[in-house]
Amino acid sequence: MNQEQLFEQIQKKRSFLCVGLDTDIQKIPQHLLETSDPMFSFNKEIIDATAEFTVAYKPNLAFYESMGSKGMMTLEKTVSYIKQKYPKIFMIADAKRGDIGNTSSLYARAFFGKQNFDAVTVAPYMGEDSVKPFMTYPGKWVILLALTSNKGAFDFQFIEDKETGDKLFETVLKKSQEWGTDESLMYVVGATKAEKLKEIREIVPNHFLLVPGVGAQGGSLQEVAHNGLNSKCGLLVNSSRGIIYASNDVDFAEKARDAARQVQQEMEVLLQEANLL
Repeated sequence: MNQEQLFEQIQKKRSFLCVGLDTDIQKIPQHLLETSDPMFSFNKEIIDATAEFTVAYKPNLAFYESMGSKGMMTLEKTVSYIKQKYPKIFMIADAKRGDIGNTSSLYARAFFGKQNFDAVTVAPYMGEDSVKPFMTYPGKWVILLALTSNKGAFDFQFIEDKETGDKLFETVLKKSQEWGTDESLMYVVGATKAEKLKEIREIVPNHFLLVPGVGAQGGSLQEVAHNGLNSKCGLLVNSSRGIIYASNDVDFAEKARDAARQVQQEMEVLLQEANLL
C-alpha cells in the first residue's frame, strides 16, 4: 500500500484511526477462555466490530510472544483474517526490531515475507545497516521510532548535540531521510509530546506519523491533529486499551465498536476542519 492508497482509505472512512490489538489473555472477557483460541476469538470480534471505522490495526508482538508458540500462531491467524476479510486495512507489526544487518534481514523476512504485514516498527539506534534490510520489500514500510510517548523518552531522546543544537530525536528524523523516502518511511511520535509535532513537521513535512498515546495514556487527539496534519492527513493515531477494553463483559465487541465510532466521528470533524474531506 502506497501513501496515496492509504490517504484514499482515510478519506473513504473519514478516519485516521489505528486500533492496537494489544490482546492480554488476563484482560479478555472470561467467557472467551472456553474457546479453543481465546485471544483469536477476542481479536476476531474486535476486528469485525471496528473495521468500519479503522484504517490500520497494530498488534503489539509482546502480547503474542508472551504466550509462546500458541501466541505466535494466534498472531498469524489474526493477520491472515484481516488480510482475507479486510484487505485494504493497513497492518502494522509493532515489534520495535533493530539489529545488525543480517539479523534485520531475517526480521524483515519474518514480518514481510512470512506474515505479510504492511509495516513494522524499527528502532533506529544501530544505524543505517540495521534499518535498510526492511526497505528491500517493495510496497512495505519502516516505521522508525523518533519521539516516543513514554516517560523514559526524556532519558535519551532529548539529549542535545552541542555542535548542531539538534536533539537526538531530531537527528534521527534528519539522518534517516537519507535511507528512504516518504513512500517507505514513517515515524513514531507520541501523542503525549503533541507540542513537538509542529517542530517535527518542519523536518518531515510529507511523511506519515504513527501516533500512540491517545486515550488511556492521556494524549489529546485535537492537539495531535492541529499540530500534525499535513496535506494528505499524514497521521495514523493509535488507540488500544481505550477501544479494545471498553468492556470486559459479553458486550465487549459492541462497546469497542461504540468507542471506535466515537473516535472516528471526532477525526471526521478534524479532517473537515483541515479541508481534507
